[in-house]
Amino acid sequence: MKNIIVPIDFSEESLNGLRLAIHFANRFSSRIQMVYVQKYPSEMGRVGYEEEKKKALQNFESLKREYAPKMLKTEQLEYIVKKGKIFREVVNQAQAFEDSVIISSTHGASGFEDLFIGSNALKIISASDLPVITIRHGSVPREIRTIVLPIDSSNDTRQKLPLTAKIAAAFGSEVHVLGLTTTESEDIENKVSAYCKQVCEYLKDHDIKYKLERQKGSSVTTATINYALDVEADLISIMTEQNDSLADLVLGTSAQHMLNKSPVPVLSITPKEIFILGSFRTSGAPY
Repeated sequence: MKNIIVPIDFSEESLNGLRLAIHFANRFSSRIQMVYVQKYPSEMGRVGYEEEKKKALQNFESLKREYAPKMLKTEQLEYIVKKGKIFREVVNQAQAFEDSVIISSTHGASGFEDLFIGSNALKIISASDLPVITIRHGSVPREIRTIVLPIDSSNDTRQKLPLTAKIAAAFGSEVHVLGLTTTESEDIENKVSAYCKQVCEYLKDHDIKYKLERQKGSSVTTATINYALDVEADLISIMTEQNDSLADLVLGTSAQHMLNKSPVPVLSITPKEIFILGSFRTSGAPY
């Protein structure tokens, strides 16, 4: 997590992404780059474009004066003004750097509410394989003390484990492994149990505190959010795509609902499937 990209539109709500990013930057010694995206000059006129850019740069300097002192390394708070489509420019900026994540509020004054809530939610996450942490309106957690890690029967459900564990180690968090099933299938139950065991062993091997909880229900999204609220979680870690065994978390349906409804910040990870000599590996962790 060397670089953190934060979309900013200068609204109070959009600054929640920056406030959360600073907590992560101080734990990982990350550089933060705030990004403001303008429309193309042809869409607003050259004079209006230059005036908006000048104002944005002034606003960024004001934000640096206010927020840089909150960082352990004050020089690592930067900004850039870009032009184009918001989701595309945010993703491009994040992909330009090594080991990057995007941290953003899902509400704002200039279209950021539509950035994740609505059809653009698919675009920014689907357009990049980088992790995205989103926070809705409300208070920003000062610490990441408790992380909820839902585990289902899909092969890629475990791919969020290494980054989740890395975050837990940096913050000294406790990870709540939440085994979830939506059917009465014994095979599915056994698979989820096996995955939960593997996840718990991984956490134990990395000296990370954890708890294991098993639940069954019709809505994984609802069960995850309710559980997160019950344990006063500070972060929920999800995959943005799932196979048909858990259609409830397919990006565009319940993953989008999670981003929309969760009062708890959400870490979204796009799955990568790698098969080596017939065995499945997930983000560097063999299972």
